[in-house]
Amino acid sequence: MRKLLSLLLVLSTALSLAAQTNVAFKRTEDVLYGRKFGTALTLDVFQPEQPNGLGIIFVVSGGWFSAHEAIGVAACQPFLDRGYTVFAVVHGSQPKFQIPEIIQDMHRAVRFIRFNAKKYGVDPNRLGVTGGSAGGHLSLVLGTGLGAATKSDAKDPIDRESSAVQAVACFFPPTDFLNYGPPGESALGENILAGFKAAFGDVPQDSEAKQKFGRDISPLYAITSNLPPVLILHGDADKLVPIQQAETFVQRAKEAGTIAKLVVKQGEAHGWKNWVADFALFIDWFDENLRGLKKN
Repeated sequence: MRKLLSLLLVLSTALSLAAQTNVAFKRTEDVLYGRKFGTALTLDVFQPEQPNGLGIIFVVSGGWFSAHEAIGVAACQPFLDRGYTVFAVVHGSQPKFQIPEIIQDMHRAVRFIRFNAKKYGVDPNRLGVTGGSAGGHLSLVLGTGLGAATKSDAKDPIDRESSAVQAVACFFPPTDFLNYGPPGESALGENILAGFKAAFGDVPQDSEAKQKFGRDISPLYAITSNLPPVLILHGDADKLVPIQQAETFVQRAKEAGTIAKLVVKQGEAHGWKNWVADFALFIDWFDENLRGLKKN
């Protein structure tokens, strides 16, 4: 567990290097967006002094472990500098909760944000999402709508809202757990991802059921022509999440007629020292695809 928390803190620290302008902002901590089995699900809201009216969902996740103390204030700063309101979402963590449950946490978080959009001064129809590694996987889960099941007749009005996002920008995301690197190699808490077995829970051993389980948590299989614009940054020397994961996703997205872009970091592994210029690409992506601003 300490290792996972350290991973989250490393990601936050690396991203914090991108903070330069440091505009003033208001932070509201531990906003309750849901509950399950006695566990509170919370997010922090960061609001800049001069908001542009758009929201960015920052998925706080590393190895599908999430914690409030891993929210990097400085990592949110670049978005705040550009006027975005940031929602740093903490989901239910493994080992207590597994990926299928975590996916539902993220859908709930977006629904909560959309339901309360007016309160936080954001356009409910222009929300972006970002994250790295497991946070990248969950970003694409939201982008594809994987596992979303909006109920128009739900008792809780929040659950009647859509959990769709309008743009995605993420780092080195797992996208297909059934073909993880070599074709046919499963990573459902095994092989490369054996160290993250707890996040997958009790994976069915029956071949057909196992395939279904893998498809149900892999964003690749949920790509449709409704996929919002997606930007992925990935190192071609990544041993934990093979770059094939990003390549296959982007190729499938383009085949579906959607906007998808992969920026390859030559010789880089699962994260790299200088994220400053790279992280700025995400903000430009959201400027173009949420605000309609194209960089000259």
